[in-house]
Amino acid sequence: MKNKTALTVLAGIMSFRMLGLFMILPVFSVYAEHIPGATATLIGLTLGIYGLTQACLQIPFGILSDHIGRKPVILIGLILFFIGSAVAALSHSIYFLILGRALQGTGAIGSTVLATVADITPIESRSKAMAFIGLSIGLAFTVAMIVGPVINYWFRLSGIFWLTAILALIGIVLTAWKIPEIPPASCTPCNSPPPFFKGGNQISKGVNAVLHNRQLLRLNFGIFSMHAILTALFIVIPIILTKQLSLTEWQQIILYLIILILGFAFALPFIIIAEKKKKIKGVFVAGIIAIFIVQCLFFMFAKNSPDIAAAIPTPFFKGGVFVLLFLFFAAFTLLEALLPSLVSKIAPPERKGAAMGIYSSSQFLGIFAGGSIGGLVFAHANIAGVFVTNSALALTWLVIASSMKKPI
Repeated sequence: MKNKTALTVLAGIMSFRMLGLFMILPVFSVYAEHIPGATATLIGLTLGIYGLTQACLQIPFGILSDHIGRKPVILIGLILFFIGSAVAALSHSIYFLILGRALQGTGAIGSTVLATVADITPIESRSKAMAFIGLSIGLAFTVAMIVGPVINYWFRLSGIFWLTAILALIGIVLTAWKIPEIPPASCTPCNSPPPFFKGGNQISKGVNAVLHNRQLLRLNFGIFSMHAILTALFIVIPIILTKQLSLTEWQQIILYLIILILGFAFALPFIIIAEKKKKIKGVFVAGIIAIFIVQCLFFMFAKNSPDIAAAIPTPFFKGGVFVLLFLFFAAFTLLEALLPSLVSKIAPPERKGAAMGIYSSSQFLGIFAGGSIGGLVFAHANIAGVFVTNSALALTWLVIASSMKKPI
C-alpha cells in the first residue's frame, strides 16, 4: 500500500509538470499575437525553450539521483519549476516569457521520477507501473487541453502559469510527505562525492552504454519525434480552429473535451491489449502509422490554402479536422503510455537512471525542435510546410520503429 501511495504521488508529480507544459498549447499561438515583440519564430521558441533546458538537465539530474538519492533531486526540480512558473506569470513581453519558460525547464526531474518508480516497484510489476505513469501523462495531456482554454478565458495566460506554480507547490509538499527516501542506486555512499567530481568515469560508462543500445536509441528517437510533432502541430492548430473554423474559445473547449475523452477511451483498450497479450510492437507501430496518416491528411487539407485565414471552411473540412484531431490524440495517448514501459523493460538495472535521463532528454529535445523549427517553418512556409515537416518526421520514425526486436 505504501508503494502504491508513492506511485500515485509520483504519477501526480509527472502530471503536474506536464499540465504546465501542455496547458498553453491550445491557446498560445493565437493569444501570443497580442504580446509585445511576438513573431511566429519567437512564438515557436517560447513553446520549445522549455524543452531545451529540460533536455540539458535531464541526464545530469538522472545520474545525480543515482548517487545522492531520488528525493532531494525531485524537490530541487520542483522548486526550480515553481520559480520559472512565477517568472512567466509576471512577464509582460515575449522575451521575459521565454525566460520564464526556460526556467521552468530547469526543473528537469522526469528521469528521476521514472527511476524512482522503478526503484519502488518489483520487477514483475514494473512494466505496469511505467504504463500507469505513461497513462497519467496522457491523462494530463487530456486535462490540460481542456483546462488551459478555460483558465485562459477567465484569467488569461498569466493564470495558466500561476496555476502551474500552485501545482509545483503541491508537488513539493507531496514529495516531502509521501515519497520514501531511496538509497543511491550505485555503490557510492550518499555522503561521498559523486563520481562526476572524480573524473566522470562512471557517468561516461553509463551514458555510453545507453547510447550504444540500439533498442533504446530507437525508443529515444520515438519520444523525440512524437513531442516534436505535437509541439509543431499546436503552433498551427489553434490558428486553424480560431481563424479558419471561426470557433470561439468555449466552442474550442467543448471540441477538445469531446475528442480528447473519446481519444483516451479509444486508446485505453489497445494499451491493455499491448501489455496483456504481448502485442506491444504491433500496437506501437499502428500508433505511429496513425500519427503519420494524420499529418499527411492535414497537409492535404492545408496545401490549397496558403492563407489560412482567407480560406472558406466547408462541412467536409470541419469534419475532417475534428476526425484527424481525434485520431491524433488517441495515438498520442497510446504511444505516451507504451514508451516508458518499453524503456523500463530494455534498460539494464544498473543504468536505469542514465537510461531514463537520456529518454527524458530526447522527449524534451523533441519539444524544443518542434517549437523552434516549427515556428521557423510556419514563418517561411505557412501551415502546409509544418504538416510536411511533421509527415517526414513521422515516416522516419515509422521506418526506425518497424525494425525493433523483442522484448516488444
